[in-house]
Amino acid sequence: MTLLDDLSGFEFEDVMEDVFRKLGYQNVRQSEKTGDEGRDILMEERVNGQRRGIVVECKHKDRVGRPVVQKLHSAVTTYDFTGPKRGIIVTTGSFTDQAREYTRKLRERGDGTEIQLIDGSDLREMADDVGLDLYNGRIEIVCDQTLRPIDPAGGVDKPVRDAFRDVANFDARTLSTVDSTVRFEPVVSVDARTDATFETSVGVIHRVDERDRLLLDASGDAPSVADGTIRQLVADGGQHTVRLDDPRIVDSFSRRTSDHFGQSETDYKEWTVDRLRAQYTTTVEYTGDNNVDYEKECEPQVSDVSIQSIDSVYVPRIRSRTTLKEYEYSLEYYAAGPSRSTVENGIGRCVHCGATWLKHTYCDNCGSINCRRHTRTERLEGEPVCTGCAVSDRFALRKRFFYDEENLATFREQYEDRPVHMKAMENKPMVASTVAMVLFAMLFLI
Repeated sequence: MTLLDDLSGFEFEDVMEDVFRKLGYQNVRQSEKTGDEGRDILMEERVNGQRRGIVVECKHKDRVGRPVVQKLHSAVTTYDFTGPKRGIIVTTGSFTDQAREYTRKLRERGDGTEIQLIDGSDLREMADDVGLDLYNGRIEIVCDQTLRPIDPAGGVDKPVRDAFRDVANFDARTLSTVDSTVRFEPVVSVDARTDATFETSVGVIHRVDERDRLLLDASGDAPSVADGTIRQLVADGGQHTVRLDDPRIVDSFSRRTSDHFGQSETDYKEWTVDRLRAQYTTTVEYTGDNNVDYEKECEPQVSDVSIQSIDSVYVPRIRSRTTLKEYEYSLEYYAAGPSRSTVENGIGRCVHCGATWLKHTYCDNCGSINCRRHTRTERLEGEPVCTGCAVSDRFALRKRFFYDEENLATFREQYEDRPVHMKAMENKPMVASTVAMVLFAMLFLI
């Protein structure tokens, strides 16, 4: 196990804490660095519904003999834990025959303090199971699970069709083929407990006992807390994941990409510990035995923050595009099964001014989506037409809009055949104001 030789004893304990937590043991934490009485790591497991305490001794050395086993047996025996308990010795090297023989006798004795030995060969197998990089002693993230990118009840096209239902003059059922791509963005969920007690000669002056669940954006070079949108999606759909290579994902998206986790699982653990130590650091005022007031900065130690679990998952970010005549529309959103959060809605935006807060109408003439300010009624057919594609002319001093030159020419012929008073009706506001002015003049004269 020469690849771990550069680690100090304390660093090896850090690595093994990560390994045991990754293997599924519960409440994994390190004991105090000094005076640990042979207890480097404390953790628990559940067997047949009953909690069992485990004391771990880490030995970063070539050979481990019988005295280490005897010391751990004593530490397990005196460990204050309600319920059954056992011990584990893990080393980068090997165990002497005397150590293995003494361990066998303890097991045969059956006194409830069984000792398990894990040597360098066993450690290599464990490393493969949890993704431990033996070159740097850090656990790398291996993740193949993602929140569901597709609503099982509606398919990948459903969000696009839902967006088009808000557009007037468009039947979402006639929507053409939607092309969708997906990018899987990594997040890491960390559960931690901070348990710290601060004492002086007058007794306990401050205590922290808090549990935190942090969701981290894991795509960058440095971790950061994920925004509320992502946190809610993970909360909604985190229990329902699928593999990245699920056939339905492969068949539904024209392109699939996965962002890399920017750091190792160990890095996210260390970042979380540092953050929580800073978060719970506070200055406490207290009165000493001599009735003098003091201030003390209470900062949790690294050992006061225990990482309960680290889970990784991908959050799918989907971009769907569809083309309607001359225009292409896109919808971008994060998904978790039926839950989703829109990033950008190109369907709910006027193609001319970009307005998103007004009612939108589809122009069947050119395929554009327009707000009220850029939508007119086509004079010949009475259907909506946008100001961008329409041709126009003035009739009775009022501007009228048409699909094309052909419609304009047809209406112009109809207009020329009308009597004068009917031509004037093309500008009803002008006619109404003229009549009002005439009536007013007559009343004035009378």
